[in-house]
Amino acid sequence: MEMSNTVQYQPLSRFILLLMTTAIAATAANLYYNQPILPLIANEFNLTHSQLGSIPALTQFGYAFALLFISPLGDSIARRRLIAILSCLLVVACSFAVIAASLPVLLAAVFLIGVSANITQQLIPFAASIVPPEKKGATLGTLMMGLTLGILLSRTLSGFVGEHFGWRSVFIMSAGLATVFGVLLYSFLPTNKPHSNLRYLPLIKSSVSLFVKHKSLQIFALTGAFWFASFNVLWATLALYVSDAPFNYNAQQAGLFGVIALAGVIGAKSSGKWVNITGSKKLVMIVLTLAAAGFAITGLFAGNLVALIVGIFLIDFAIFSAQVANQVRVFSIGPTAQSRINGIYMLFYYTGGALGSIIGVKAFSLYQWPGVVAVSIVLISLSAILNSFAKK
Repeated sequence: MEMSNTVQYQPLSRFILLLMTTAIAATAANLYYNQPILPLIANEFNLTHSQLGSIPALTQFGYAFALLFISPLGDSIARRRLIAILSCLLVVACSFAVIAASLPVLLAAVFLIGVSANITQQLIPFAASIVPPEKKGATLGTLMMGLTLGILLSRTLSGFVGEHFGWRSVFIMSAGLATVFGVLLYSFLPTNKPHSNLRYLPLIKSSVSLFVKHKSLQIFALTGAFWFASFNVLWATLALYVSDAPFNYNAQQAGLFGVIALAGVIGAKSSGKWVNITGSKKLVMIVLTLAAAGFAITGLFAGNLVALIVGIFLIDFAIFSAQVANQVRVFSIGPTAQSRINGIYMLFYYTGGALGSIIGVKAFSLYQWPGVVAVSIVLISLSAILNSFAKK
């Protein structure tokens, strides 16, 4: 049964908030390290585009799996202990990726990497559950800045490491970072008191019940799923796009697009403040319009580097701004069920991302970049339509 519904708010020290933010960045990066090095992996294993698309997709599916079956545990056991276990799993998974001698072994490894990256989805609801409501927007904005940095700089970092030291070195680096942050988080995170004493299966069932009960959660989850699918359509195919004429970039150069996309950091940080002024629904609609414009620019001026840079700038700014605004309203649904509600929301979010990766690579193989742009705009439009049904 559920425990007390009372929530004890407490301030987060700058050190703890910084530790959480950097740990989120380092952990979230694992979901995207493989994207710039896909051409390198393809060359070693002689993979087709469809086989190659399964690598980022399995990573996202692993993350989605953990959101449903591991995230809810944050409401019933101490998160510090859970994070320590996931950190160990991440080190093991990266080690398997390093020694992978075939595609099936690599796919199993990246799936487990996606599962263990659930660390991020323990830290974010942890912070949201202990700060007072008026601090949620600013706190989530800071944490999402870390998430954004991890997502974007991961491509630049892995592209550089992969190009100079081989793609397996990327996973050696990841294992090292997981070890460092696992120790730091276990040493310094406060011990939280769980809000539920439900056993595992009832806890999982209660997550589904929360989704059925709250129509607003259904709308927020599907809205986020569609825009994140469009985001992954772009990023799962970008390295393939720029590795061909007229760009002919290598893995390191492809990874540098992550630096351009740092606009997302600005969006994630600033949207935490703007959401209190405009409201989540209006802010989401504005930034989704910007994202659609960004995709259109990259399509209308295909093969033009400046247009690609401008488009990526707008897309990343928009997507990460929308995510902060959306999570503020998600976390307002149930203060004592933050992990379960966030788990359900992010399950849809990353399932959308995984499907976007598959659809994107398929669209690219059939219709090249124009197909990628068309699919992305359709998905953004569906997201905006769903957002129009939200009450706030």
